[in-house]
Amino acid sequence: MSNVMNSPAARFAAPVLLGVLMLAAWQLLVRALEVPVYLVPAPTDIAYTLYEDWALLSSSLMITLKITFFAFVLAVVLGVLAAFLFVQSRMMEVSLFPYAIVLQVTPIVAIAPLIIIWVKSPIPAMVICATLVALFPIISNTILGLRSVNPGLLNLFRLNQATRWQTLRRLRVPSALPYFFGGLRISSGLALIGAVVAEFVAGTGGTSAGLAYQILQAGFQLNVPRLFASLVLITLTGIALFSLMALFTKMALGGWHESEMTQ
Repeated sequence: MSNVMNSPAARFAAPVLLGVLMLAAWQLLVRALEVPVYLVPAPTDIAYTLYEDWALLSSSLMITLKITFFAFVLAVVLGVLAAFLFVQSRMMEVSLFPYAIVLQVTPIVAIAPLIIIWVKSPIPAMVICATLVALFPIISNTILGLRSVNPGLLNLFRLNQATRWQTLRRLRVPSALPYFFGGLRISSGLALIGAVVAEFVAGTGGTSAGLAYQILQAGFQLNVPRLFASLVLITLTGIALFSLMALFTKMALGGWHESEMTQ
């Protein structure tokens, strides 16, 4: 039984089947109890709204995806550079890492209004907000990976008089890859969350209207099916990002690291 459940087909089918059963129960309960659509819409109402409002929702989805993508890329680049600097210089780590922690523990909703005021253009301001949310997992995971090297191998490199660059490239970076890809999976979801939160705070419409703006408008108009439809798109986007990062991890580590090798 355990071998069957470990197969890729079972891992995909089990959550899908559970989701179908939950949607069926939701549909039956809403219809049986005659719950008004402005309180809790049925799954069929949400699906119909997705179809009817697809042009509006898809354009908003593209805005949210653009903010998420740029924020994620910036978080990866800045996080990796910071991690390399911190590992190479203990003084820089001691001096700067506490500020990275400060950014992590400060609620983005508290500083997002300031960023939006200081940065006049809404899209760059929201990208900065989302980047701040997604940055810390990259820094912390990469630092942990760069430091989690085998002491025996590190001594071997020192005995052979390897340079700091050779040690970094041939030992520390390969050892850090599993931690780095773990950070990517976390950061990708946080970039999406940061983008949505920034959109809520900015509240911009027009060409800068993302899915969060559609949720706000739907709430004001009591258009609950559209609100749920926007939530569905955000959720599916988050699942897609996590799955994409998991695929990248499998491609990069599947052939040599035990965490991704087929059991």
